[in-house]
Amino acid sequence: MSNFKELVALCQGHKIYIQTHNFPDPDAIASAFGLQKLLEHYGVSSELCYDGRIDKLSASKMLGVFRISMQPYEKLCSKLQEEDYIVCVDSQKHSGNTTDFIGDEVACVDHHPTFIPIEYRYQDIRITGSCSTLIAEYYKESGYEPDRDTATALLYGLKMDTLQFTRGVTDLDIQMFRFLFNYCDAEKLSDLERNNMEFNDLKAYGAAIEGIELYDKVGFSYIPFSCPDALIAIISDFILALVEVEVAVVFSSREDGIKFSVRSEDPKIHAGNLIHDALEGIGNGGGHAAMAGGLIQKDQESLLGRYPKDFIRELFLKKLEK
Repeated sequence: MSNFKELVALCQGHKIYIQTHNFPDPDAIASAFGLQKLLEHYGVSSELCYDGRIDKLSASKMLGVFRISMQPYEKLCSKLQEEDYIVCVDSQKHSGNTTDFIGDEVACVDHHPTFIPIEYRYQDIRITGSCSTLIAEYYKESGYEPDRDTATALLYGLKMDTLQFTRGVTDLDIQMFRFLFNYCDAEKLSDLERNNMEFNDLKAYGAAIEGIELYDKVGFSYIPFSCPDALIAIISDFILALVEVEVAVVFSSREDGIKFSVRSEDPKIHAGNLIHDALEGIGNGGGHAAMAGGLIQKDQESLLGRYPKDFIRELFLKKLEK
């Protein structure tokens, strides 16, 4: 474990912004919130920020339930200064889904693999099921007990990113679940886990089901309209649940480009490496062995030719043949 007090010392006396990846999910929100609350114990105040939108019901519910204040970049860009310190949480600079804000990215706390190495003044990058796990460990090692809201938020982030402990789980995730469970609000946690699908989500499910294409063990599904990051990820999990599918590639056309979610349950196919290699030169992508995401920016879509869906499918199939 990286020494958390080194991060505290680094932050003291500076204006601190805690930045998540774009379109933050519950794990990103919980991790940023948990870190903010812990830094307060050391007299360090901070603001939570992100780019994109809070566009999934499970994420937006968290903000209300725990009274979390997160500011979108568009509201902060006029006051951000080059000398301000930015702590990247559940994200890394140049990862493809994290906007480069004005300010100095001095620290990074993340659980995703690194594809473009960056020198931070403090970094804690470890492969775990969730970033919430790393923040929970900071509480345990520092001796500060998380309050009920913080513990519940972190526990929810942990459960969501591991798909209820069925994906990418490590020993540390299990240990931190046990630690957080002692302090959480079971009723709030249960409320968060209920009714997380909106009626409009059914349209995306319908498009994904209607458009699924199967090539050997690889399932492709194209959603021809804008779909939130979190929902694309959920649909890729849904496609992977098919008996015939061991690798799922789901992508959606949006105003910012084409967004991807990849899932793999084949131990020989690393989802993060697959999407990173497939989109190299036209977009960005990366992630874990079992789950990954990526984006082809709008200004790069012309590179896909007249039949972008077919072009994308062939990109992935060629990489899978190697």
